[in-house]
Amino acid sequence: MRLRGLLTAGFALSLSLAGGAIATPGAVAAVHPAAAVTPTPTPSPTSSSAPDEDNPSHEDPGQDNNDPANETSAVPRTMAAAATNFQLPFPCGQVWTGNSGASSAHRSWEIDFNRGSTPDADRGDAVLAAAAGTVVISSHQGSVNRYGNLVKIDHGGGWSTYYAHLSVRSVSVGAQVSQGQQIGTVGNTSKPGNNISPHLHFEVRQGEGYPGNIRKAVFNGVTYDYQRAYNPVTSHNKCGGGGGGNPHTPQSVCGSGYSVVDSAALGTAGTVYLLYNNSNGNNCVATIKKTSLGTATATSAFLEVQGKARATDSGNFDYYAGPVRASAANKCVKWGGKAGSSTYTSPFEHCG
Repeated sequence: MRLRGLLTAGFALSLSLAGGAIATPGAVAAVHPAAAVTPTPTPSPTSSSAPDEDNPSHEDPGQDNNDPANETSAVPRTMAAAATNFQLPFPCGQVWTGNSGASSAHRSWEIDFNRGSTPDADRGDAVLAAAAGTVVISSHQGSVNRYGNLVKIDHGGGWSTYYAHLSVRSVSVGAQVSQGQQIGTVGNTSKPGNNISPHLHFEVRQGEGYPGNIRKAVFNGVTYDYQRAYNPVTSHNKCGGGGGGNPHTPQSVCGSGYSVVDSAALGTAGTVYLLYNNSNGNNCVATIKKTSLGTATATSAFLEVQGKARATDSGNFDYYAGPVRASAANKCVKWGGKAGSSTYTSPFEHCG
């Protein structure tokens, strides 16, 4: 198998709000660890008419209503601002390639995210809340703008995040969501006639007055690198033991050298992870429980290399199932697991 995290040459990164097409560069950029700094978000330009190197598209702000009204005003006043507490809106360990400067019609610091090697590869992938907050918009914007299925979360202190083009919205207006909670899935919904490829359009805003209220995104305490047109970033959302106080991580279960390349939520009971070890070419699957921790409950993890028998670790476990390891050089793999009453089985994928 191979990592599915970066866009490959020839794949056209999806259109977004403006409907313009772009293409990936000829070579895939390597992932570099983020610098160990804790910067503060910088305000975006207050005038869309002024030249701005972060805003190459310079669209007419009147072409769509890109500042839709909230659908509820019932937001708790005690909610703390989340200026630098945002995480990437995807499951722990996943690598997504962000595109802003050359992407689809953006104002300053909006971002499109993809991770697959084909246009439809990301459709249906989980989208998580970047920080805790209240859902103030959850609707299909129809012909009002090009957001399609949109979720907006108010994080307090004037901060909010936008998640657009979703295929499915999993939360309703007024819902209180926690950081890392699934709020929808990646899709390509948009304005009628705007044919786009599946991707997540993501924004961080503070205060009122689009586009001057758009802010640079800060993920895991590090400002997103807008100078890289195709910037791969790794999610730390809901990492650290898989949530809920579990002391085990998929990396600690599978061992040194393994990195998460995919994951699937098992309801609220746990998450099953697929990992890969570059040094030996092995895959590993582990299911990390989130509920009934310390209590033996039915939990399983399996890994099947195409053309070989499936390997499974199944039983009543306190914290996790696995590790299930196998070599899959030049083969596709099927993987999955169970926690509580929820199960997941992937198709054969991650080939190569």
